[in-house]
Amino acid sequence: MVAGVAVGLAGAVGLHGVIPNSPGQVGSFVESFLPWAGGAVVLLLIVALMRRSGVGLVALLLPVGVWVHSFGGLLLPAPDVDARELVVVQHNVSDENPDPAGTARALLAAGGDLVALEEVVVPALAVYEDILGVEYPHHVVRGTVGLWSKYPIEEGQMVDIRPRAFEAGWSRGLRAVVRTPYGDIAAYVAHLPSVRVGVRGLASSPRDESARMLGDIVRGDEVETVILMGDLNSTVDDRGLEPLTSQLNVAERGFAFSYPAALPLARIDQVLARSAGVGHIRTLPATGSDHLPVAARVTLDPLPPSGRPAP
Repeated sequence: MVAGVAVGLAGAVGLHGVIPNSPGQVGSFVESFLPWAGGAVVLLLIVALMRRSGVGLVALLLPVGVWVHSFGGLLLPAPDVDARELVVVQHNVSDENPDPAGTARALLAAGGDLVALEEVVVPALAVYEDILGVEYPHHVVRGTVGLWSKYPIEEGQMVDIRPRAFEAGWSRGLRAVVRTPYGDIAAYVAHLPSVRVGVRGLASSPRDESARMLGDIVRGDEVETVILMGDLNSTVDDRGLEPLTSQLNVAERGFAFSYPAALPLARIDQVLARSAGVGHIRTLPATGSDHLPVAARVTLDPLPPSGRPAP
């Protein structure tokens, strides 16, 4: 029995792309929790030892190898600090946050160059502007998402990622051009629609539609370097984010499970980049939100000899 389960587990991790998404978006559901397959391996190891199953122990080498190949790199130490590096902080602050002031101070302590926030509601906006403005003199807010920056923001505009079935006024995306010492960066902040879990499985169609819209917009962006920050309501392994992960780099180090804050099971708060690498991502201490903040180190590609970003 252990051997059979071990082989099936290895197949689920290594070949998750062939798991059908119908019915109930089962493929996306499995992909959302793939890293936890390592815990299943540990449980199987205990069972194999209790049963003294030599065949089971040998069979466990297969899922161990597949898991290490897929996720082992995330366990490696963070790379050395690079001279062309930005620290990016991403946080869904929650529209029901009872302590926005405390949340803002916690984000300040992270020492980021950029801070992206989602679920910024009007009563709390002034608090974030007041406290974050001490270290971040430049900011832009569109709808319920905002970006605070240590560097000048030359452009700030709403990005339409509203699914067709959603009512007018739903606004959860922005794009800003940030003039950093390393060249211009197109910075996106997005909050994709939530995913619901019910008796029929995952209900993720609005999120997937929004991800496709955002992917098309990012693909057409003429600024070479792009950093996308946001609550994407999905993990980077979930095929629902393929329109984004197929063209943007994901974190190379760190699991940074960010949701739910009380018992983090998955990282749905993401930092992705183009013409840049996300060398490491980590969670920050809990705030008054139901998400944990994450901080990522983004290393920009070298500039060409002219000192300006490549066209």
